[in-house]
Amino acid sequence: MPEPVPADKQEGQEPGNTELTGLFVEKPPENVLAVAGADVTLIARVDSTTLTRKPTMKWLKGKWMDLGSKAGKHMQFKETYDRNTKIYTYEMKIIKVVAGDAGGYRCEVTAKDKCDSSTFEISVEGEGAGEDEGELDFSALLKKKVKEEPEIDVWELLKNAHPSEYEKIAFEYGITDLRGMLKRLKKMKVVEPKHSEAFLKRLESCYSVEKGKKIVLRCEVVDPNTQVKWLKNGQEIKPSAKYIMESNGNVRTLTINKTSLADDAAYECVVGEDKCFTEVFVKEPPVTITKLMDDYHVVVGERVEFEVEVSEEGANVMYFEDIELHRDKESTKYRFKKDGRKHTLIIQEATLDDIGMYHCWTNGGHTKGELEVEEKQLEVLQDIADLTVRATDQAMFKCEVSDDKVTGKWFKDGVEVLPSERIKMTHIGRFHRLIIDDVKPEDAGDYTFVPDGYALSLSAKLNFLDPPKIHLDTSGNMVSQNTIIVVAGNKLRLDVEITGEPAPTCVWSKGDQPITGTEGRVRVEARKDLSCFVIEGAEREDEGNYTICVTNPAGEDKAMLFVKIVDVPDPPENIRCTSVGEDCASIVWDTPKFDGGAPLKGYLMERKKKGSSRWTKLNFDVYESTTYEAKRMIEGVMYEMRVFAINSIGMSPPSITSKPFMPIAPTSEPIRLSVHDVTDSTCSLKWLAPEKIGAGGLDGYVIEYCKEGGDETKHFWVVANQELCERQGFVVRGLPVGEKINFRVAAVNIAGRSPPALLGQSVTIREIMEHPKIRLPRDLRTKYIRKVGEKINLTIPFQGKPRPVATWYKDGQPLDPQMVSVRNSNVDTILFIRKAEREHSGTYELVLKIENMEDRATIVIRIVDKPGPPLKVKVTEVWGFNAALEWAPPKDDGNCDITGYTVQKADLKTKEWFTVYDHNRRTSCTASDLIIGNEYMFRVFSENICGLSEEACVSKNTAVIAKTGLEIKSNPYKEKDMSCVPKFTQPLIDRSAVAGYSTAISCAVRGFPKPKIVWMKNRMIIGQDPKFLMQNNQGVLTLNIRKPGTFDSGKYSCMAVNDLGQDEVECKLDIRSKNRGDERAAKYEKPLRPKLNT
Repeated sequence: MPEPVPADKQEGQEPGNTELTGLFVEKPPENVLAVAGADVTLIARVDSTTLTRKPTMKWLKGKWMDLGSKAGKHMQFKETYDRNTKIYTYEMKIIKVVAGDAGGYRCEVTAKDKCDSSTFEISVEGEGAGEDEGELDFSALLKKKVKEEPEIDVWELLKNAHPSEYEKIAFEYGITDLRGMLKRLKKMKVVEPKHSEAFLKRLESCYSVEKGKKIVLRCEVVDPNTQVKWLKNGQEIKPSAKYIMESNGNVRTLTINKTSLADDAAYECVVGEDKCFTEVFVKEPPVTITKLMDDYHVVVGERVEFEVEVSEEGANVMYFEDIELHRDKESTKYRFKKDGRKHTLIIQEATLDDIGMYHCWTNGGHTKGELEVEEKQLEVLQDIADLTVRATDQAMFKCEVSDDKVTGKWFKDGVEVLPSERIKMTHIGRFHRLIIDDVKPEDAGDYTFVPDGYALSLSAKLNFLDPPKIHLDTSGNMVSQNTIIVVAGNKLRLDVEITGEPAPTCVWSKGDQPITGTEGRVRVEARKDLSCFVIEGAEREDEGNYTICVTNPAGEDKAMLFVKIVDVPDPPENIRCTSVGEDCASIVWDTPKFDGGAPLKGYLMERKKKGSSRWTKLNFDVYESTTYEAKRMIEGVMYEMRVFAINSIGMSPPSITSKPFMPIAPTSEPIRLSVHDVTDSTCSLKWLAPEKIGAGGLDGYVIEYCKEGGDETKHFWVVANQELCERQGFVVRGLPVGEKINFRVAAVNIAGRSPPALLGQSVTIREIMEHPKIRLPRDLRTKYIRKVGEKINLTIPFQGKPRPVATWYKDGQPLDPQMVSVRNSNVDTILFIRKAEREHSGTYELVLKIENMEDRATIVIRIVDKPGPPLKVKVTEVWGFNAALEWAPPKDDGNCDITGYTVQKADLKTKEWFTVYDHNRRTSCTASDLIIGNEYMFRVFSENICGLSEEACVSKNTAVIAKTGLEIKSNPYKEKDMSCVPKFTQPLIDRSAVAGYSTAISCAVRGFPKPKIVWMKNRMIIGQDPKFLMQNNQGVLTLNIRKPGTFDSGKYSCMAVNDLGQDEVECKLDIRSKNRGDERAAKYEKPLRPKLNT
């Protein structure tokens, strides 16, 4: 274990204490001894030449405490970087060390995926520093406890041992200074203890302790108050963390912590002029072997290094070969090397005499390794190599051995080779050759060279090359050379014989893509001298050029094949019906895209009725054309067709079914063709449907025209409509003005166009003048009445040519476009009011003009609303159970006649209205069946076609129906006095509570007016203290005390005060200190809440 380094010593002065391992170039010392109050600086250096990123340093105390967060006046951290050496220097400085800084520390450096750490310990020497101060080392507490063995006093062994055994005991117990050991033994004499007046019991004559452990020196004095001094080698010892002096009655002890070799000395305890002496011997712990010795197997002349690793640096190690002890004086043969904890025994050149078992001993361990040495073997400098040659070439085997005097023999397949005209053997120096001229196939085999006198042989192989050859059979199902025809769905298996030496490699490919699969539908099977190409269930995609290529070192050969796949053809396409007749139809189709690889022979046709599943063949012999006329069909029935293609392989699948078609004849011509209207560029035609349409129905009409005087063949007729016209009328546009035009119309259905219908004479294209005329609807010829808010939309048709100009007037004035919207067209005009108002009422006039001709129409529009209330409602006379009423008509009649009045009555007590008359047409009425003793008032609503008025007019006077001879004497109502003096109906109850748990006290009070509540503690009013919460819920008073303490105990009272008096209650509250039982009780305790007495 290294010696402690003083804290005031700079780190750079002793580089030998730094171990260069991992990322660290320099680490802090393992043990640092610091003096309390002084500064300590710890340095670590990291080499960054092999790092890709800047390293990160952490200083830790114990296992978890990161000291980076403690940086300040007490701890300072510094980081520097040397660009030349690329070394980072990290410093941690502890200013004015205190006892709490003692303990285990660790510096940890990380850089990407690399990490290294170093541990060290700081001991603080000074007053107050104890053995157990600093961070707890939990890892040490978790270690397995070792059973303590009884301590052996080495000096007692030495005193009782023979001098010949001194060296053995010193080696076993780690004593390195033999001369000092002998001097100390010489001084140790048995001295009779002298009687002392100061000491009751003196120190032992000597003490023995292992390095790093604690030792206690104990003696007893006569006077328990006596002060003693402890001396070490004559120097007084001062109390510190290492030396602890204790007095316990008459016993005086000196405790030495963490002993080192420096503590091996003479110690004295001085009382006045009296002294007692002892010696402390510190022995090093046994040195163990951490890395054992390995066995070696070498040849004569090689270097041997037996290496072991021990637990301590500077330990003594002894080597033995069987029994003989190796010492340093035999340096010519054996060398010894020490490197830290590594010890190496080196044998420069091993001989056969060095064979044996080598042992390594320490005072705490033993290991051994075996050395085996062999004689030097014949070395093969160049081995013979395999040869591959062609016919008539020369083959030469050549090898080289380390000894030029060695001879040997050549063998072929175990038989010795003898020289001949073709075979020659030579031996020149270290080279041996075998030459074979004009190589033949029988020369192929295994050749071996065996040196004479050595159990050694060199072998090689002679390979004879034969170029590959493809033996392709071109007979069989070939239509031409190298072409194979396969019917789709059948299996193709092609076996090709292949020769060559060595066995050639065969590769099949289609185009540029090699075929490598040995399984599947398309595969290649390899056999001896045979390559098989297999296609299971040939498909159209398999057609193409195939290549077989065979190669070996002697050359290659290729052959090409074309595989043609023949199949039934694809079905014909685009089956369609081009024309129909009364019982026939013409069918056309396109040839198949793929003819199956064989010429088409023809087609077969089938037909069926739409909706049926039964197909009927139309031909039994092959039909070669792509146009067919189907006959013997029923007119008006929908049919479908399909076609099959046929080649030499067979019949194709059926084609897609054609669109349904119907055999039918065209319709008859349209009838009653006439001209409806003519303008300068258009002509409007009308006609009726043909008399004979047939089962095919009617799809539409085609309108055509031509100029008069032209040939009436189809070349001069111009089609007026691009699409079929479905209506029985059409306007032909874009006609020349003034020309005479002939028109004709033809009907069209699925069978085609009917004969055209012609006009009897040509039509001159010129517009006809027509007088304007307004066709006023019947409902607008009388007064047009609408309610306020309704929408008005009046459409008035008219006629006239050319297009007339329509103008609207209201009450003789043009219309205001902000109030009324007007929209005109060629045939009508529209008057639109989105929301009718009273001001829209009036007389509207429509004027229609064409040049100097005009027509007029008048419309009276009245917008009505609900009327206003009647006026001056009054009771004119009361008799018996009756009352007479009169009123005046309303000022606003709603722009229409008043249709009646609604009269209602109400009793002044209930003021609930009841209807007396509905739809009363006069302005007066009589209310009957009134109740005696009641007083009535009346109201009247006016009514028109919009309904009742929004408001009513109430009579100014009332009708009293009195009962003669009776008087009502009512007693005066006496109101009860609810005033009450405050009185507590539920008093406060004494309580006991636990400190820290909220509690509450409650009571109940009544009184009117509502009394004022005052809470008091010990007769002192509780104000707005947040600790107390006061509540009043309908006379139930509660005082909540939040987390009370023992000081909250006392008398609590509650006072209620109003104008009539006051009342008061009080209770005693006891707050107990907290314990476990009270906690459990307070958890489930609920505050009492008194019931309110009513």
